[in-house]
Amino acid sequence: KDQLQPSQYPLGELDSNVFAEYRENHEQGTIIRFENIRGGIKNRANYLKKIIALYFRFSLYDDSFNIFINNEKITLDSISALAEKTSFAWKINQLEDPYVNEKLSKLKEPIKEVSMLKSVRGFVASVEKPRNLKMQGIDERVGVDLFVNGRLRETNILKHIPTSRVVESYLYGQIHFDELDADDKDRFPTGREGVVADDETYKSFLDDLSKVISEIMTEWDGLRIKHRQDGDPENERIKKQKRKSLELFNLVSGQYKLPEDSQNKKELENWINELAEDATFNFQSYLECFTSENLLRKFINKKGVVLSQDTLKKIQDFKRNEKKNTKEANMNIDIRRNSNDDLAYLGMCDLVNEVDKSDGQVTFEEDAKEYTPIRNAVAHTALLTDEAKRKLTTVYDNIKAGIIRLLS
Repeated sequence: KDQLQPSQYPLGELDSNVFAEYRENHEQGTIIRFENIRGGIKNRANYLKKIIALYFRFSLYDDSFNIFINNEKITLDSISALAEKTSFAWKINQLEDPYVNEKLSKLKEPIKEVSMLKSVRGFVASVEKPRNLKMQGIDERVGVDLFVNGRLRETNILKHIPTSRVVESYLYGQIHFDELDADDKDRFPTGREGVVADDETYKSFLDDLSKVISEIMTEWDGLRIKHRQDGDPENERIKKQKRKSLELFNLVSGQYKLPEDSQNKKELENWINELAEDATFNFQSYLECFTSENLLRKFINKKGVVLSQDTLKKIQDFKRNEKKNTKEANMNIDIRRNSNDDLAYLGMCDLVNEVDKSDGQVTFEEDAKEYTPIRNAVAHTALLTDEAKRKLTTVYDNIKAGIIRLLS
């Protein structure tokens, strides 16, 4: 606080007695004693163990190097919780790391291999949920960090190659690039944290890493979807409507979970996987049907169209059948929000018939005839053939364009 140089800073008197119990049989190494730590060091020992297990990787270069807290040796066991929440992992340039090789044993997929041009080694991994990267009890969040000769040089290296993609919040890892300290050039600032930003070797490394991260993000989206989890909404390899429909299916199907020891668990998972593609199409199609038909109803109401006698007769038949069915079911609650809304009883064919009359030209009739039987199959939760899916998509696109023209 007095802006003193290190050589000017007055050191206190050393009481060597406080080290007596630690110096017994001590041959070499460094002993650090903390006193009067705010909040008490004992209350934070578990968190220190996690941080040290993550950030002190000198043992990759010298397995005789160890760190102890309160006489307990720090091992990778301190971050087992993080490993257990890890779903996918990528090795960079065939890294050999005990954390990756031994701790990442519960991955949903085998470890992937990726390459970088430089003499880089490392790994990038993905957790189930972003909150899994938060170190419990402290403001520390695990990220993709840069190490040089086993020493942490830069936390969250991805901040220098930001993508603003949701994938970033799931990723952590360690990149080892010893070449940054392989010559006489000092690439590290005075504070010894971080790397000099305009160094050419460092910039070349970041460019290469950016390509690798982009490749990993693309694979990540496919792996997440494969395991019925939300992927990357910014990835355009899947249309937005289909992606949202798939997310809804994953949410609904996720409610059908059997205990781990159930003999039918695997079979149920296979059934759900088999339904995923059809469900995604049907969910989206139902929403398209719901939207288009209700917009037509609102349009007809706005135009004040007088319904034909044939249409009114159909509506009365629908109402009688509904009343009969609810009576047989002993159901006394109201089902429809407005039972007096006659248009709510009409499907696409009848609705477009009224629209065509009011608009003065036949626009929808043929489309509606092709649309209706497939629409009804969707409404009855049937699985459609590929031909029916293509037909429904094509016809709906034409109906949608016509509705937009009407509303314009």
